[in-house]
Amino acid sequence: MHLAVVACGDRVDETLTMLKSALLFSIKKIKFHIFAEDSLKPQFEKGLNKWPHPFTLKFQYSIYSITFSVGNAQEWKKLFKPCAAQRLFLPVILKEVDSLLYVDTDVLFLRPMDDIWSFLKEFNTTQLAAMAPEHEIPKIGWYSRFARHPFYGKTGVNSGVMLMNLTRIRNTLFKNSMIPSGLAWEDLLHPLYQKYKNHITWGDQDLLNIIFHYNPECLYSFPCQWNYRPDHCMYGSNCAGAEEEGVSILHGNRGVYHDDKQPAFKAVYEAIHDYPFEDNLFQSMFYPLQTKFLETVNTLCGRIPQVFLKQVEKTMRKVYEQRVIVHLKHPQN
Repeated sequence: MHLAVVACGDRVDETLTMLKSALLFSIKKIKFHIFAEDSLKPQFEKGLNKWPHPFTLKFQYSIYSITFSVGNAQEWKKLFKPCAAQRLFLPVILKEVDSLLYVDTDVLFLRPMDDIWSFLKEFNTTQLAAMAPEHEIPKIGWYSRFARHPFYGKTGVNSGVMLMNLTRIRNTLFKNSMIPSGLAWEDLLHPLYQKYKNHITWGDQDLLNIIFHYNPECLYSFPCQWNYRPDHCMYGSNCAGAEEEGVSILHGNRGVYHDDKQPAFKAVYEAIHDYPFEDNLFQSMFYPLQTKFLETVNTLCGRIPQVFLKQVEKTMRKVYEQRVIVHLKHPQN
């Protein structure tokens, strides 16, 4: 499995925590593709190289410089958050990679990455990427109320968790509002930005919404529990999938891991961040997390703790069974 992330500024620790969450629960091996400013590369190498055996057997990594193949690099770099537009160029840069999961630095896996990776098999013949809706309810969604450009569906999509078949992206001509014959991905990005740059608020995410507005048949939409953000609980609970199954991937946008506005999100982040790799998952992660949630029950997101804890507990039981029970049955392995 291939996992990509783009990190600039002070996001090293947050990114390492995200990678740690992917590694803790994954079944298959993962190749990390980390795009970062050159000054951050030593910090990433130091952080990843100190992770203990046997976890080091479960991943490989490559660190890349920030590069933009078309247009003005400084302009792309300043679009929305530092370096975020790099994700638009992944199909162009990672030419040897067939499929990829891109996530923002503020994402945490609460179940195996293998499970979202399996959505690739559910793509039909025209679908080449998958994202979750930006909101579940159009009347309180950002795009449906404020967008000054085309967007996908009724509420737009959020690009913080994006599954991509890069081969299909590279081989497709995308319909657009500029050239009737369609444009290849690399040829589309810069003219699209030039046309809409005075109308977009959320940078590269808006450009992706514009692309999939004109090419809706290319997008697979996965449910909100795969990109669960404060918006899903701070205005009342509005992600039915998370209520039923629990959160699969937590997305702490708005900086909620590092302030006290959403203690439920911060509690999950700190539990994974502080977990010592070799310790028992239940004793050193799950039970402390349960205790921290007792302090959040008076908050809008914290009053539904089962949404945050259900999938974590289920995943930990699976990991425990794989590592402990199977080992006891077959000690020679």
